[in-house]
Amino acid sequence: MSDTNSGNQLRLANIELKRQSALLEEALREKEETLKALQDSEKRYRRLFESARDGILILDAFTGKVVDVNPFLTQLLGYSYDDFWGKYIWEIGTFRDISSSKEAFKDLQKNEYIRYEDLPLETADGRIVEVEFVSNVYLVDHSKVIQCNIRDITERKHSEARANAERERLLSAIEQTGEMIVITDSEGIIQHVNPAFEQVTGYTRKEVIGRNPRMLKSGKQSHAFYKKMWETISGGNTFIGRMVNKRKDGTFFTEDATISPVRDAAGRIVNYVAVKRDISENLLLAAQFQQMQKMESVGRLAGGVAHDYNNMLSVIIGYTEMAMDKASPPDPLHSDLQEILKAATRSAEITRQLLAFARKQTISPKVLDVNSTVEGMLKMLRRLIGEDIDLSWQATSSLRPVNMDPTQFGQILANLCVNARDAIAGVGKVTIETGMVTFDAEYCDDHAGFVPGEFVMLAISDDGCGMDRETIDNIFEPFFTTKDAAQGTGLGLATVFGIVKQNNGFVNVYSEPGKGTTFKIYLPSHLGEAEEARADIVTQAPQGRGETVLLVEDEPAIMEMARRMLEKLGYRVVATDKTSEAIHLAGNNTGGIHLLITDVIMPEMNGRDLADQLHGVHPDIKILFMSGYTADVIAHRGVLDEGVNFIQKPFSMRDLGIKVREVLDEQ
Repeated sequence: MSDTNSGNQLRLANIELKRQSALLEEALREKEETLKALQDSEKRYRRLFESARDGILILDAFTGKVVDVNPFLTQLLGYSYDDFWGKYIWEIGTFRDISSSKEAFKDLQKNEYIRYEDLPLETADGRIVEVEFVSNVYLVDHSKVIQCNIRDITERKHSEARANAERERLLSAIEQTGEMIVITDSEGIIQHVNPAFEQVTGYTRKEVIGRNPRMLKSGKQSHAFYKKMWETISGGNTFIGRMVNKRKDGTFFTEDATISPVRDAAGRIVNYVAVKRDISENLLLAAQFQQMQKMESVGRLAGGVAHDYNNMLSVIIGYTEMAMDKASPPDPLHSDLQEILKAATRSAEITRQLLAFARKQTISPKVLDVNSTVEGMLKMLRRLIGEDIDLSWQATSSLRPVNMDPTQFGQILANLCVNARDAIAGVGKVTIETGMVTFDAEYCDDHAGFVPGEFVMLAISDDGCGMDRETIDNIFEPFFTTKDAAQGTGLGLATVFGIVKQNNGFVNVYSEPGKGTTFKIYLPSHLGEAEEARADIVTQAPQGRGETVLLVEDEPAIMEMARRMLEKLGYRVVATDKTSEAIHLAGNNTGGIHLLITDVIMPEMNGRDLADQLHGVHPDIKILFMSGYTADVIAHRGVLDEGVNFIQKPFSMRDLGIKVREVLDEQ
């Protein structure tokens, strides 16, 4: 029994021993596997540590000594492993900005996480590299360590610096460009405007940021225009168009605009950029150029018809005057002839106005004292504007003279005073003023057509109905008028404009509806002394004293009419329509010829060459040129030179008689 029990116990002991042995073997195997796993993990960590593209620095969290450092960091800073290992971090000079002392090291000890985004580290050779520094505190084998990850961001910083520089250049370009730049968000709210926008619109940047560009709406574009614009840009396309906008002060300006969407990396529209150019001045210059072309066209038209038209009017006026001498005033025929003469004279005036507007009017400039000239016309002007209008004369003393045709000056004054009278309903006031004005380069830069210099100013103001902007823009157009057809032709102000421009002057108009109008005429001042104005006005044609006149005119009807006029005035007339015959007649006239009256433009020889030839035969002969051509055509023949006697067709018998007597009486 005991032997049996002993045997059982022994078997049980062997089984337990085997079980314990198996457990031990399992534990040893697990330990080996764990060790192997730890070794593998260590190897992987080491490989990651060694191959990491960031610098890694391991510190003992209690002492601050360097426990490990990876190759990337040693290569980055140019130090060896031994230069780091076992050193206190505050002993390594390159890290002095992180921990300059043992006390400073406490920040790394007590903060589990520290991050420096821009940290400069100095390399062994003295270079500076920009790094991003991150420190973490954690346990390793029951020991607390600080792992410092150091990423080289030098290239990124350089890229950012280049991007910033490019952005600065772009911003500088935006700030300095002459075009308006407006940047909005995707909803159209303004985020940025440049100085050009401020200058053109009058709004400051502070006033418009956060607002919608619709604040500039002028009402000149329809709702459909803006709808199409928004549909274009919100659909991802660029809008190109022209629009009229309103400045802060309420004035309008025209702009050419290009508005483009800006997308982010995902393709979403995040902004809109508008590049706008104020073209108001360009449009003004274009309009002025068109006006010049229109004037040139009118000038060519006027010049083209002036010669034939003036010749016909000369015949009509001349023969009508002579016919009136044969009919007494009570005779109904005399009244009829008088109406014909009025119509012909009015037609001649319209031709002169057209030529004045086109700056082709024949002129005889004289040095005028403006104040004296105006004073000499005041009596006539008061009769012209009527008793209901108070005419005020405000002269400025010490005016410089001007060099222009007195007749043209009278046309300016008379036309403007009549225009002022017509703007006044009932009783009112017209004021004439003079003054001296100097325009500098800065003023002329802002006022198209003006040039620097010293000018005599003549201003005519009224307290009449005034004009709106649209009317002011058209008042100098030929045949434009706000009056009834029976009241005017629309050539009065066109004549003023043409005369002023022909004399190198300028016109400014100031007017508002209901507040009257002021015309300011600026004429170049002259350095010479003003000529004494002639006070005598001849009303009757002076009679001749039997002098011999050689008349040369290639138009037979005019030649015959002028011959009869001159004979009626008491002159002996030798007439021909050919220059060759005129030379023959002058050579055979033994009694002498006192005066040659010749047309300027003739088929065989022009009047100037004929006069030169006859001077050789009759050295004392006086010369009077006549023509129906415009001033620019006559000037090519030298007829408009100073001191040359000239009469413009059409002329009346009185005009011819006065001019002939004036030439013959010259010393």
